[in-house]
Amino acid sequence: MTLLPLAPLKRIAKKAGAKRISDKAVEELREYVEEVADAMAKDASVAAKHAGRVTVKEDDIKLVAKR
Repeated sequence: MTLLPLAPLKRIAKKAGAKRISDKAVEELREYVEEVADAMAKDASVAAKHAGRVTVKEDDIKLVAKR
């Protein structure tokens, strides 16, 4: 399931120094970024529930990003 558009990821790659990036490479980057974001969101949700909240807050994301 792909949720992120390719154009912003292509811009990120170029900003990071890539002169050119193939469409397949951007698609692979999208898959990886989505997997990481999904895992972080799940962990942040668990952290919010542990704190007795249903709302995931910025601090929950920061907490799981440190791992």
